[in-house]
Amino acid sequence: MSHFAAAVVRGAIGWTATELDLTGAADLEDVGDRLRDVDPDAELSLLFVEADDTYLAILRLDDGEDLRVFGSDSAFVAESRLGAMLLADVKEPVALELDAVEPPAADGADAVDDDEDKPVDPDADPVGDPDLLGDLGVPAGRLIALCGREGMLPADVTAEVGQLIGFGDEVEELRDA
Repeated sequence: MSHFAAAVVRGAIGWTATELDLTGAADLEDVGDRLRDVDPDAELSLLFVEADDTYLAILRLDDGEDLRVFGSDSAFVAESRLGAMLLADVKEPVALELDAVEPPAADGADAVDDDEDKPVDPDADPVGDPDLLGDLGVPAGRLIALCGREGMLPADVTAEVGQLIGFGDEVEELRDA
């Protein structure tokens, strides 16, 4: 399974992004340690792991502590070693009903965008903490809607979240490198 892992950290000078090598990682704590090592003094560290244009996992560390995890689909656990490593220990499934999720606004405002009629994948089974980006401007409902929207690739979700939070250009530069 091919994957792309972008570590995005917010430090004193703003957001920076770097590709993170997950080869040989033993478990989720090992991945968390690798994320901490990107910038040990970062107040906020995020990791976006995109796998096979199908799955997305997001990890968050605040001040190097309290690792929080969200996965776009529980099937990622069964489909790959990487998915099992990142999401197997996630005990609590997402509690929000996908039907009740409002489509995300294109400009980050509360208004519904032109893509309102795009269906949300009824087979999507997100897991973990969908509110891990809520304080950054991406509430749980918006994240779930982005991940479950038919036709959205993990890279599209990462790009949209990056634009909403303010690190979109950094991740795009990383992809283009």
